[in-house]
Amino acid sequence: MRKSMSSEWMQQTVFLSPAVLFYTIIIMLPFFLGVYYSFTDWNGVADSIRWVGLSNYQTVLTKDTNFIHSFWFTARFTFVAVILTNLLGFALAYFLSKSLKTRNLLRTVYFIPNVLGGLLLGFIWQFIFVQGFAAIGKLTNLGFFNLPWLGTEDTAFWALIIVFVWHGAGYIMVIYIAGLTNVPKDLIEAATIDGANSAQILRSIIIPLIMPVITICLFLTIAWAFKMFDLNFSLTKGGPYNSSESVAMNIYTEAFVNNRYGLGTAKALIFFMAVSIITAIQVSMTKKREVDL
Repeated sequence: MRKSMSSEWMQQTVFLSPAVLFYTIIIMLPFFLGVYYSFTDWNGVADSIRWVGLSNYQTVLTKDTNFIHSFWFTARFTFVAVILTNLLGFALAYFLSKSLKTRNLLRTVYFIPNVLGGLLLGFIWQFIFVQGFAAIGKLTNLGFFNLPWLGTEDTAFWALIIVFVWHGAGYIMVIYIAGLTNVPKDLIEAATIDGANSAQILRSIIIPLIMPVITICLFLTIAWAFKMFDLNFSLTKGGPYNSSESVAMNIYTEAFVNNRYGLGTAKALIFFMAVSIITAIQVSMTKKREVDL
């Protein structure tokens, strides 16, 4: 018995130790180092590190208006982007769950934007907003295409929303399709026989049964939107006049451009705690609405 337990322990150690080692080196060690640096004035380069305690956190929360503005911009962006991405993703999934001859082709077409990287996507859409829309506007004289999409605070916000939703809706669509596929067909048929229309079936049967999928999709889109950096960096660079600067970009600028690594890691930890609380609340609320067959 003892020999069997020892053999099992050795097997677990052999298989788990590489994963635990890499997780510790890549995730845990940088995290705890970041916690330490957030209490210092380290600039990311110097050998000397001075302990400043809670000074960085006090500065971020009471004196750094740029961080507060970027946080509220990110919160507004996340709220709008999460709703639109999930609505569009679910609408596409609901439509492409029907018996259509071209549904596999359409699924592929709608998923393709997600394959493109954030930086590349931002540069492509920057060209579209600046050059493509202007050319279409001259030909059609439509006001929508003649807007200064990256030139004002409001239009830059919606430009980021458009690209984010376009990029993420296809991925969310695939998850929703998986959930819709698992909805029992006999329940829908029974509801149809009883006289329920499509809206009633959607509201009373389909949505309650796919709540676990909705929980996952909301969690993913909230995390994506809050952590948005590459799209922000390549499309607007936080402009005009830092009006579209996300929290992630503000942290990057503080740590790697201004060389205030201690202040940057303090911002990152505050941001981490805020996002953790928000996602925990979201998961808790949507979990309560899940039902079992």
